[in-house]
Amino acid sequence: MSNVYETCPTLENENYKLRLVEEGDAEDLQKVYGDKFALPFFNSDNCHGDNFYNPTVEGMREAIRYWRIAYENREFVRFSIIGRDSDTAIGTIELFRRVADDFFHDCGILRLDVGSAYERKEVLSEILSIIIEPAYALFECGRIATKAPVYAVERIAALKETGFEKSPEKVVGHDGTVYGDYWCIFAG
Repeated sequence: MSNVYETCPTLENENYKLRLVEEGDAEDLQKVYGDKFALPFFNSDNCHGDNFYNPTVEGMREAIRYWRIAYENREFVRFSIIGRDSDTAIGTIELFRRVADDFFHDCGILRLDVGSAYERKEVLSEILSIIIEPAYALFECGRIATKAPVYAVERIAALKETGFEKSPEKVVGHDGTVYGDYWCIFAG
């Protein structure tokens, strides 16, 4: 597989398409990142205090510009999740290979953000099934980790269904902050 930072693939099934985020996604994504009911499910661990709440389209455009610069700098990839039934962005997936001095070194960290209407086991499972297998090769990692707090019952059910297991290990942030509630899946 080619380098994800040179050519970002489009991954898809009959219901969803995952592709590199574009500035044209701003209006759709503002509905996701301006959704107060979705906010508790966003993983902002180690993001310098940002909680990803974005109530304006212009603020969303700025976030997308930042995500595209981070992609160009090979920091992470932010995919838009396009619902094929509506042809709109219903959320994003961020993925990167983590380099750190803890259990999660050389691990693909996945952040899955969707609007609250999509925070359902069957939707999350289907989206995860599109990204997991290619992610191992794209990000050169043998395992993938994502966060799911105890109240994220639909998300946890989706993670279990797709083969993730709760990790007792903690992510140690750049500033020493310790983060829990991570789930891991290993390349099969």
